[in-house]
Amino acid sequence: MVSTNSNILVLGAGELGTSILTSLSALAPPSTKITVLLRSSKVNTTSPSKLAELSALKALNISFVAGDIATSSVFQLSSLFAPYDTIISCLGFASGPGSQIKITNAVLEAKVKRFFPWQFGVDYEAIGRGSAQDLWDEQLDVRELLKAQDITEWVIVSTGLFMSFLFESFFGVVELSGEEGVVRALGSWENRVTVTTPDDIGRLTAMIVFEEKERVKNEVVFTAGDTVSYEGLADIVEGVLGRKVRREVWTVERLERELREDKENAVRKYRVAFAVGKGVSWERKRSWNWQRGIEVTDVKSYALSNLPQVVKGTIA
Repeated sequence: MVSTNSNILVLGAGELGTSILTSLSALAPPSTKITVLLRSSKVNTTSPSKLAELSALKALNISFVAGDIATSSVFQLSSLFAPYDTIISCLGFASGPGSQIKITNAVLEAKVKRFFPWQFGVDYEAIGRGSAQDLWDEQLDVRELLKAQDITEWVIVSTGLFMSFLFESFFGVVELSGEEGVVRALGSWENRVTVTTPDDIGRLTAMIVFEEKERVKNEVVFTAGDTVSYEGLADIVEGVLGRKVRREVWTVERLERELREDKENAVRKYRVAFAVGKGVSWERKRSWNWQRGIEVTDVKSYALSNLPQVVKGTIA
């Protein structure tokens, strides 16, 4: 079998990209070359903080190549991608509508051997088209392109929500800024959500890249740091803080009404999609990491490490 791991390109070095690059570097055999695609402005930066980030990547023996998904044509990108065996896209929805299709078309035109698209999220096929988060339809377009060809192997890693996002105050599920604090259920207390930390996503993705005995190709792989109901989340938060929090339900009807009042609000789109509850959770025992006995961070562990006023030993 021809190796697909000799020359790996990672698109982007944000939170997830950096995590994947770090794990790839740790697991890669000496013969593997790892490169990251960055905008020329970042490659040539004079910012002390950005220079420190680049130095950290260089210390991992990672090379840089300059490129811009937004301003480049599919032809230009395919020429840039052609030398690489495996491409892992860590450029998410911030790249703008159409960017995932453009990247995929360029990968296929370049006849890259193996491709991990930006699909680090929910079960888009279970959700289907026409959800409140319209960006998700493009994810289905990407899958259709990949399944319609047989030259490039593809691997989709479905991770659920980034675990940190569940605790971001702007998302509205956990808000601890006030004296009392509040945990809200999107849709109902019984609704569940699957979450994985970016560090675990990076580690698991790198393991999948280099797994040869049970090689993953042309399939969707599910990971899960945890799958928790909103009621379970509230219990965890109270246990960590050592006090009660206020509990509220944001119904689908309420969230849809708020979205109609601000139709382009991305956070409100996400809230509705998660409140509907379709395709946003799966059993942990179904996950690639669970089936291989790989330890990952669960919600309790994350909360103990990240929530303020931690009271250890209060979670049963």
